Amino acid sequence: MLKDFLEGKPLRHPLHPMLVHFPIGLFILSLLLDLGSLAFPSTPSLVREAFYAMLLGIIGALIAAVPGLVDYTDIRNDHPGKRTATAHLTLNLIVVGLYGINLGVRSSTLNALTTPVGPLILSLVGIALLSVSGYLGGRLVYDEGISVGRHKRRTPTPENTLHLTRGENGEAVFVPVPEAESLGDRETLRVEIDGQVIAIVKLDGNFYAFQEFCTHRFGPLSEGDFEGFDVHCPWHNSCFDVRSGKVTNGPAKVDLKTFTIETRAGKTGIVLPRERKES
Repeated sequence: MLKDFLEGKPLRHPLHPMLVHFPIGLFILSLLLDLGSLAFPSTPSLVREAFYAMLLGIIGALIAAVPGLVDYTDIRNDHPGKRTATAHLTLNLIVVGLYGINLGVRSSTLNALTTPVGPLILSLVGIALLSVSGYLGGRLVYDEGISVGRHKRRTPTPENTLHLTRGENGEAVFVPVPEAESLGDRETLRVEIDGQVIAIVKLDGNFYAFQEFCTHRFGPLSEGDFEGFDVHCPWHNSCFDVRSGKVTNGPAKVDLKTFTIETRAGKTGIVLPRERKES
């Protein structure tokens, strides 16, 4: 499937972070050649070489943008990193447009001994915006976990969080989750019930529910992969048995909280225990 390839699943590595190094390096090279033309005006080929380095950079950026856009569309709408990802995407588009304008301006000065001031300023602005965009891209990976481990997943990740309520008076209640019935094997969804985020998975025809966030560094387990009854955290590969919540592989040390799944009157749902009342 084309989307799987663009997400890097056949390679077991995301494509976008790998491809972006090429345009970044070429844009920086173009700027260095510009500066070199100012330092060594007796070398006329530097201006032309800066032009072609920029051209290759734009081509590389457009190629890298394709898997980047696929990664962007795969981010849940309710994910806190969605806004950062949108800013990252917008800045990248601005940078490519800016370099496109820069390329057009330069096309008439290829035989100049030094790079004109206008294109040089555009290059400096482009590098500055590219640096900000790169910082945001780093935040998406290291702070938000965007695309971390998703290339390993064989089934769709949940796009949204379902918001449900447990009922009145804190009694033990059955909370129906009708969307669970549409899950395929090894597929997940996530629900939030009165502030408590829970992942639900279907394995071998049975449903299991457990806390959404890993006890190690809070990775989203609904986006993890499954092997047998173990869920693998997409961030650091901690493993938990979804039946008991027990840690089966570190670095996590604390077990998951699990929840009972029942079918009542033809409806699948989560049974939540009575809330403890503070004395």
